[in-house]
Formats: sequence, C-alpha cells, structure tokens
Amino acid sequence: MVVTKVSKEISLTEYPYGMPTENNFKLVQVHIPEPTKEGEFLVRNIWMSVDPYMRGRMREGSNSYIPPFKLGQPLEGACVGQIITSNNNQFAVGEYILGMLGWREYWLSNGSDVIKVNPNIAPIQSFLGTFGMTGLTAYVGLLKIGELKEGDTVFVSAASGAVGSVACQIAKTKGCHVIGSAGSEEKVKWLVDQAGIDNAFNYKEVNDISEHLRKICPDKIDIYFDNVGGKHLEAALDNMKTFGRIVLCGMISQYNSSSPLPGPSNLMLAITNRLKLQGFIVRDHYNMLNEFHAAMAKWIGQGNIKWKETVSEGIENAPKAFLGLFKGENFGKMLVKIGPDPAL
Repeated sequence: MVVTKVSKEISLTEYPYGMPTENNFKLVQVHIPEPTKEGEFLVRNIWMSVDPYMRGRMREGSNSYIPPFKLGQPLEGACVGQIITSNNNQFAVGEYILGMLGWREYWLSNGSDVIKVNPNIAPIQSFLGTFGMTGLTAYVGLLKIGELKEGDTVFVSAASGAVGSVACQIAKTKGCHVIGSAGSEEKVKWLVDQAGIDNAFNYKEVNDISEHLRKICPDKIDIYFDNVGGKHLEAALDNMKTFGRIVLCGMISQYNSSSPLPGPSNLMLAITNRLKLQGFIVRDHYNMLNEFHAAMAKWIGQGNIKWKETVSEGIENAPKAFLGLFKGENFGKMLVKIGPDPAL
C-alpha cells in the first residue's frame, strides 16, 4: 500500500443508549491508499448523506434489516464522489460515482459497489436525495405500497423532510389532495407556497392532531404516509376512510427510545375500517429504479418537483448533522459537503 497523504473518517466509539451524542463518534486520520490492483480506483468524496435509518445500525446486536455498524470502523452511508486515480478502464478519472462508503474523505473501489452519476441530468448531490434513494422511497411508498389513485386524499407526516417533501409533490402531480405536517411555520409556508400542497400545519402548535385532521379532512384520508409514528399514527388511524392505506415508511419519533414504546391505542380501527398497514424497505424495490428515474426526470423538467437541502460543511460536522435529524433541524435533505464540487 502506497501512502500519499492523510484522510479523515468517522467511526462509532460506543453504541448509544437513547439519544446519541457527539461523544459517540470519533474523527480519525488515516492514510490514503493508492489503487495498486488492476480494476481499482480511488474516489474522493464530495457529498454524503445522513439518514434516520442509520440510528438503527447503532444498536449492538440489532436484528434490523441491515447489520449494526462495527465499533472503531468507519461508518457507512450513501455518498457521491469523483474518481481521481484509476486502474479500471470502465471508470475514468473525473467521473462521478454513487456509493455507500460515506463518513470518510477517500476510498477505494473496484466498480462492483458503485453506479455512475451524470452531472448533466441533475446536481450530483440530488442523487442522494430527490433523484436518489430518498425520491425512490417516496415513489415506491406512494405508488406501490399505497396504491395511489387520482383524487385520493393523502396525509404526509414530516412533510418538509427529505422523503416527505417528495411524497407530497408526487401525490400532487398525480392529482391528489395533499395535507402535510411539519415542525415550524417556515416549513409549513414552504409546503404550501413552493411545494404546492393543499394544506399544511405545524404539529407543535396543534393541541390535538386527530381533531385538527378531522377539521381539515372532513371526508377523511385515503392514504397516510407515515414518517413519524407515535401520535401522528394514532391521529391518522382516527381519520382514515374505510379501506384506507397506511404506508409505514419511518417512525422517527421512536428511533432513540431506550425501551419499547406502547403501540397505537386505537389500532382496533385497522380492523373495523378494513385498513391496509404495510411497512417497506426501499432496497427491496430497486427493480423500480429505472421507472422512477424516468418519471422524476420528467416531473423535474416540468417544474413539478422542488426540493430543499440542509448542508453542513466538512466531514468533522457529520455527527452534528446526523443528530440534527432528530431535533428537526433539517429542512428537506440533510447533507454533508465533504469537499469541493467541480460540477458546480
């Protein structure tokens, strides 16, 4: 291994109990290896994503759908970088690629674990958000799991978040009546004025979410796209139409719980109203990726999809950005800009 210079990466020092803190993370310096094997190339990360699902990988012995992070090893997550040295004739110097080795400045690949990113289609960081797995999650959740139909009334929680904001706009594009909840007046205003949804409210200013939904959705809800769980899920159950569909995408209100929380007290309504409740993991639906890309490119070109980004600068600020997800500090997609972006 030939050492050229020093890189930075972030590892987990211990598995957090309850809400993580910055003390659970460690910034370390490592040497950057050169690609010495045939087929290898070196990537310099430019953008990385921090996502709520990562909290599930910070539990020792987790039986989640993805293994826990290893202590003392660099964390992983979606990233977009640029090839700076290559021994692979399929991956040229200067090309942009999408991979899963974020939380570090440089890394080696042989091409089996990456896909190329075209900066002429959309800004490269959007392949971590609206044009990437975030957007695909919203697309799959609504169209496949939720069986979205024109004219449906759709309620989205965490509607100004990365997935929620895309879900809202896909539903509007498909001719639905869309309601969203968010955690600030600024976010509520953006949802109505920019994302173009029909009604949005600040859940922090509402005494009873269920009662509020009853007022603004007198004909009840066809689809609830759940990113929050907890009181939002209970409120939605109170206001679903018969044969309504609840898309269980995330439950960020529970990710940092130190012990299991009680389930919805009104789950019996799922039986009496013949509701469909289904969870999903986007990685099970990668066969829809080409379909999604074609649809999203069209909608973006038509001006139907807008997005917000919250950007932290420097890999040393990645833990703070991650923790901000659980404090409502993100507006749209939470990103960390690791290095300069030549595509800008």
